[in-house]
Amino acid sequence: MDQISFFSAEARGPRAGDLAGVLCGHGQVVSFGRTAARLSVELAEGLRARALAMECGRRGVTAEVTSSAEGQPLVRTPFRVDLLPLADDWCPGAGKEVPRRFLLDGPTLRMWVLACGIPTERGYLLPLDPDAPDTHDPLTAALGTIGLPAQRVGPKAGGPALRVTGKRRLATLEELVGRPPAGAEPLWPSPRPLRQAS
Repeated sequence: MDQISFFSAEARGPRAGDLAGVLCGHGQVVSFGRTAARLSVELAEGLRARALAMECGRRGVTAEVTSSAEGQPLVRTPFRVDLLPLADDWCPGAGKEVPRRFLLDGPTLRMWVLACGIPTERGYLLPLDPDAPDTHDPLTAALGTIGLPAQRVGPKAGGPALRVTGKRRLATLEELVGRPPAGAEPLWPSPRPLRQAS
């Protein structure tokens, strides 16, 4: 019988704190008068937006799928009191930063994959926020801590992003994030030959 990793998405139930994975990419969180906070992220595909909104719902956080000013799919929560800790941790000052005690695990990594992960022929990309360069080193270290050393790639290779390569590492990534939500299969990491989602 296969043993579920301690860090796997299936090792514990979903919770609102998992939404930090959206902030590992280009997601944003803003607070309103220090009484509530809203999470939002602009996405490349409608299927990604629907899957992400569904996963937010599994965590007790309602999210709507709408469109950004540029016409891209946008997932956005209402202002909520229970999202304030996320805003306090990730945006304590003027910009976004990785919390000092941040620990990446499967459920949080699952939200990162859903928000922006990209399968490629050369591995799997976990995009970083180009507007928050100070988050890149801590997130690289956080991946390494859970057994996923990744290579940093720049814009010419689809970055800024962290690239996970090799069958063993891709299998670990697939185990950590769990099964894909319905419809999100083309976006999911796999140790088998990968093709980029259209």
